[in-house]
Amino acid sequence: MIRIYTDGAAQGNPGPGGYGVVLKFNGAEKELSEGFRLTTNNRMELLAVIKGLEAIKKDGLPITIYSDSKYVVDAVEKGWLWGWEKKNFKDKANVDLWKRYIPLHKRLKPKFVWIKGHAGHPENERCDFLAVQAASDKQLLVDKEYEVGNR
Repeated sequence: MIRIYTDGAAQGNPGPGGYGVVLKFNGAEKELSEGFRLTTNNRMELLAVIKGLEAIKKDGLPITIYSDSKYVVDAVEKGWLWGWEKKNFKDKANVDLWKRYIPLHKRLKPKFVWIKGHAGHPENERCDFLAVQAASDKQLLVDKEYEVGNR
């Protein structure tokens, strides 16, 4: 089983932000993170999930994503995402990221587990550290979709 732990952070919301991911599989561990100059917490939470799934190169393995984001976990696990898609994401935020997530979901079929943030969960704490550190980087990336107004 592949375990993906994710977290996102934004300072100011919108403001500088970042995501952190810890992937675990067969005793191996990989960390991912990036920072952006202007973004939101929800975008970073969702991007963390996307980046974690994009790192998976083999189909057919069971995947569980652990996230402290009710926004992401509930959208998928409660099926809201599929209703939003049917309505072409009318009045929804982060459409670009949701459209990027959907094919990954259909291909990899991950399950989500919500975990309480800042509650001492080691992998969640590590993801939070990675996200905050990435958001504090001097060379922040541009979240083009957000900055050009496709919010």
